[in-house]
Amino acid sequence: MTSSSSSSQLPADNKVVMFVKRPGENNPPTVDCFDVIPIDSPSESDITSEQCIVRILFLSVDPAQRCRMNTSTGVDYLGPYEIGEPVDGMEGVGIVERAGSASTLQVGDLVTGCIRLWTWTKYFVVDSTDLVKVNLPSTFSPSVILSCAGLSGITALLGIRKKAKIDRTRPQTIVVSGAAGSCGSLAGQIARIEGCTTIIGICGSDEKCKVLKEEFGFDAAINYKTEIISGRLDRLAPDGVDIYWDNVGGRVSDEVIEMMNPNSRIVLCGQIAVYNTDLPYPPPLPDHTVQILKERNIERERYLVLTYKDEMDEAIAQLSEWLQQDRIKVKETIYDGLASAPHAFVDMMTGKNIGKMLIRP
Repeated sequence: MTSSSSSSQLPADNKVVMFVKRPGENNPPTVDCFDVIPIDSPSESDITSEQCIVRILFLSVDPAQRCRMNTSTGVDYLGPYEIGEPVDGMEGVGIVERAGSASTLQVGDLVTGCIRLWTWTKYFVVDSTDLVKVNLPSTFSPSVILSCAGLSGITALLGIRKKAKIDRTRPQTIVVSGAAGSCGSLAGQIARIEGCTTIIGICGSDEKCKVLKEEFGFDAAINYKTEIISGRLDRLAPDGVDIYWDNVGGRVSDEVIEMMNPNSRIVLCGQIAVYNTDLPYPPPLPDHTVQILKERNIERERYLVLTYKDEMDEAIAQLSEWLQQDRIKVKETIYDGLASAPHAFVDMMTGKNIGKMLIRP
């Protein structure tokens, strides 16, 4: 028995994204690794008294999903995708369409949740306890729950506060790689709020460089595809780099580390440059880079936001406050329709997004 005020059927045009082929550990993902097939929408008879049916408004597309395309993810908190099974992602936001009689939620509630993985579909059944109701100001799109107050924003905020160790008593320079993505763009803005005086972003196009400076308030931006990073940093950060927010790894990170000061810090957030390889995570560094870390006493620790689960609610509240005060800004790249989901993932992995990559089913 449900608490829904209507017994009308949900629209029948439901679809789901299936995982059909592994790209191989040393290959980039391609759209034919996925298939999008029609399925029946769930009905009231499919849910228990404590469950609900959610209509998904937005799905998050995240680099960590690339690891799940291999037979082993290399981490203990995410399992691999199985051939012939639905794809699920890290986050989503949706509307409750049907609610069981004992559900803590009501029809019409806006919900999210990162406790469970979100199936890439339009309508799905979920335990009400795995979801959180969101009260969103009417001036904001529900997508900001993912682009600002979701895992990307939480990762950026807690990473800056826990690992960057910003010293407000003196000028501090931070370099952010992958700076035009969701997490990187927020990390740079939050670093400014938390006390950094110079914010430098590294990204892969002139368009992204312009966005970093004109919309996200970075002091400077470097296009790693057309510029020599070490040469630009020599001019942009003549006193050296104090903090490096590392989203990419690889050659970009090796060049930044060359310019880092003694006793500086690296926040090891991601290594997207090597996600299409069979290297372990974090991947090994060149001998010369390892020598620099040792000689300059540079801290380089793997950072996993799930370590700070107890602080996530406070982080969400802080991010929401800053967003409403216009102290942080977000951008979103949205692909419409589940049929576009494979392209959204492949394009995100090749850096075609600015800000958060989302699917609107």
